[in-house]
Amino acid sequence: MIDLDQLQRWPDVESASLTAVDAADRLLLDESAAPRRGLGDGELVVIGDAYGALALGAADAGATGIRVHQDPVTGEQALAANAERFGLSDRVHSMPLEADLVRGARVVLLRLPRSLAALRDTAGLIAAHAGPDVVVFAGGRIKHMALAMNDVLREHFARLDVTHARQKARVLVARGPQHGADPVAARESHDGLVVCAFGGVFAGPRIDIGTRLLLAHLPQQIPSGAPGDLVVDLACGTGVIATALAMRHPSVSVYASDASAAAVASARATAAANGVADRVTVARDDALSALADGSVGFIALNPPFHSGAAVTDALAPRLFADAARVLRPGGELWCVWNSPLRYRPALERLVGPTRQVARDPKFTVTVSTHRG
Repeated sequence: MIDLDQLQRWPDVESASLTAVDAADRLLLDESAAPRRGLGDGELVVIGDAYGALALGAADAGATGIRVHQDPVTGEQALAANAERFGLSDRVHSMPLEADLVRGARVVLLRLPRSLAALRDTAGLIAAHAGPDVVVFAGGRIKHMALAMNDVLREHFARLDVTHARQKARVLVARGPQHGADPVAARESHDGLVVCAFGGVFAGPRIDIGTRLLLAHLPQQIPSGAPGDLVVDLACGTGVIATALAMRHPSVSVYASDASAAAVASARATAAANGVADRVTVARDDALSALADGSVGFIALNPPFHSGAAVTDALAPRLFADAARVLRPGGELWCVWNSPLRYRPALERLVGPTRQVARDPKFTVTVSTHRG
């Protein structure tokens, strides 16, 4: 029997205060233990597993053909690494959040997302394509749960039961799928820019105030480089910056990346809605691993500061370092960040000379020139 405490978060942030398994994972596994017995190959689906605790706990108990969806690519990579470490790689299969993920499923283990829109997307997809006898075990830490989550599940399931709490975690059990629906991106227009967002993406179809500040101060001319140079939007979210750059500069091609599958789908939809999909390439990636060293001259970045539910300042420096790797000497990293985080010393150290371009009560925009 595997020891879930031995799971690792790699390649996500590791620290003594950040764990790869929690009480909600353990409660989900315990509450679903009886219904999971006797399942056939491929009849168990796991959604929102942080680093593999749910999928590998179920695999260790005998489940096979487990279909798994994790929004962040780092979670998917952690699951693969942990599965290999425990010899369970042949029992888990990562898949997109699409119909085939849940088609015919009889049991679904779901870590409740903090976003009601993300929960609605997931619940609707399960109700539309899982088996008619599907049982959904949806769990989380109580401090991150809301009564509105019950309402969302009741939209798509005829019966909802609530388990007793344990170690500040709780599980909702949904049965009787109804009113199924595939996810559809929300859309809003902002000063001529259409923003599309699937559930769970930061800021949804709005433009957050940090991105607005960066948009207002991006250079009128992109630093020139070799013909065919890519302009990069790192941690692109809904693709607002990538799409705006493509609209403002009709001769450039934009490469956008984000670790989130929902963000990637949203960014592609945003580019398409604004007629620039032919010049915006969106990739699901932890930073910019697909780009060669010294290959670009311009990167825009609004770095995340959440790892799951935890707030951390350890994510941005990793992105700064990879931006520096990809930038050619003299290339520029334009970055917006929460002013209290004081990222300028890290930008100076990892990228190069950094100057402030704009600042408001909450955010700072800087440009860092790669020293080479």
